[in-house]
Amino acid sequence: MMRVLVILAAAVALVSPAAASQRHPTQHELESELICPTCHTTLDQSNAPVAQQMKALIGQRIAAGDTKSQIEARLVAEYGRSVLAKPDTKGFDLLAWVLPIAGVVAGGIAVGIAAWRWSSRRDASSPADAEPLDPELEQLVDEELRRLEP
Repeated sequence: MMRVLVILAAAVALVSPAAASQRHPTQHELESELICPTCHTTLDQSNAPVAQQMKALIGQRIAAGDTKSQIEARLVAEYGRSVLAKPDTKGFDLLAWVLPIAGVVAGGIAVGIAAWRWSSRRDASSPADAEPLDPELEQLVDEELRRLEP
């Protein structure tokens, strides 16, 4: 029960800033999430004339009280979906969200399996199970080690 309450509290804490960002976006926030159609970099990195126009429009719409969604919708209507820096969450674009997560999970599984195999192989060939050295060979090794000691 306590675990559920902690999860709900964390969810509420994360939703509140996201909702505030939606209602009152900042110029920098939008400029970092939108792409210049000319140079294909984010607006905050672009000085192209079309990027300057988009920045001016963003400033005007923020001053008019538009939400983040409204501003993005207007820019998408004017310049196309390619102005959004983040891919869509449906259709083929969903792969851009799923593949990195799947790659990390698959890599973690592969490392886990490799570590498990390595450790189980190591246990099977422990020195306690090895055959003892021939007494003559063991004596030669001991003599060589004594000779190397300072």
